Amino acid sequence: MRERNAVLGAVGALWILTQPAAALAGDELSPGDTAWIIVASALVLFMMVPGLAMFYAGLVRAKNVLSVYMQCFALTAVISILWVIYGYSLAFDSTGMVEGEVGLHSFIGGTSKMFLAGVGRDSLAGTIPEPIFVVFQMTFAIITPGLIVGAFAERMKFSAMLAFSVLWFTFAYLPVCHMVWGGPGSYFGDMGVFDFAGGIVVHITAGIAALLAAILVGPRKGYPTQPMPPHNLPMALVGTGMLWVGWFGFNGGSALAANGQAAMAVLVTQISPSVAAVTWSAIEWVRNGKPSALGLATGAIAGLAAITPASGNVGPLGAIIIGFVSALVAYWGATSLKQRLGYDDALDVVGVHGFGGLVGTILVSFLASSTFGGAEDGLAVASQLATQMYAIVVTLAYCGIVSLVILKLVDSLVGLRSSEEHEIMGLDLADHGESGYNS
Repeated sequence: MRERNAVLGAVGALWILTQPAAALAGDELSPGDTAWIIVASALVLFMMVPGLAMFYAGLVRAKNVLSVYMQCFALTAVISILWVIYGYSLAFDSTGMVEGEVGLHSFIGGTSKMFLAGVGRDSLAGTIPEPIFVVFQMTFAIITPGLIVGAFAERMKFSAMLAFSVLWFTFAYLPVCHMVWGGPGSYFGDMGVFDFAGGIVVHITAGIAALLAAILVGPRKGYPTQPMPPHNLPMALVGTGMLWVGWFGFNGGSALAANGQAAMAVLVTQISPSVAAVTWSAIEWVRNGKPSALGLATGAIAGLAAITPASGNVGPLGAIIIGFVSALVAYWGATSLKQRLGYDDALDVVGVHGFGGLVGTILVSFLASSTFGGAEDGLAVASQLATQMYAIVVTLAYCGIVSLVILKLVDSLVGLRSSEEHEIMGLDLADHGESGYNS
């Protein structure tokens, strides 16, 4: 018996020694993690179609409702294709990256995974199959340019929207995604930047692009003197609910595991928008005498955007503070600042997503500390704040320049704006030959 056990032990030791290094490091398939990320991927896609599409479509005028749906659904299809061809590779291929060293591949990934080369049934990304990691990250790449649509709604040509989004995804989103989430050797990753689920990668990048697009495309005909109320607030509220529920996958799924971090991310994702929605409504109640449904929805979205970068690092107290501050800042950005500067950000992408992302990215420097119930013991707050601010400034500068160049290029090639005749007619008929409502 002893001899038999010794032989089995030797065989077992030999088997272990011959396994790949990744397996020895603990990269083994977890069915629980896999199941959760499949669900999370579906939830994030649900945020775009139909969530964001319905939210935006309800907020525009009836003659443009179909155009917004079309833009969101078209982006979902186009970005999915580009992600497979080269997007995933440029964002997550770690070829040539060395932790602690700054080089070309600190800023952009390699090309060895183009057309998803090497991504098969048996390839892993941590404890989940790599194919589902591809899908999960694809949904983030889809919704980010989708957010920008709200800034130039009701006046940008469909062809211009597609051209801008393709170029912006390639030259703005992919490099920032890689710098933050590319792993050891990535520029911001090596600095220790906190961006759990996309405050920088999604909301700040979309916010600065939205601001420049709104300015360069120009205001809608009749803005700001002519009233332009939402044509279907119930539709917008349904879209808000879809976004809220889908955000559990957005933030909770970013743990890439079914664990305590994912659970806390889901919890704080519920707390922050709740506080922000109540805060926004309270502001309106005091200032206008009545809380509006649109204000409640807008506040909730601001709270969701703000908790995104912090969701993996803060606790319930941090979520309460982030929700409260994000409502105050986003309300100011979407009302006072926009009116003062005079740009027509039609659906308040800058005020809600841009400023919301900024709030969360900054406040996580403090609220991630265990002092506030966060996950980081002994956090050097001043150092972390400096790191976060540096990443914000670099991202704003880079994406601002890239967005400006792309907008100018697209304008010179196809023209950014629909004609006055088409704008008056509505983009549903002008761009698609269809109407959202036939009665």
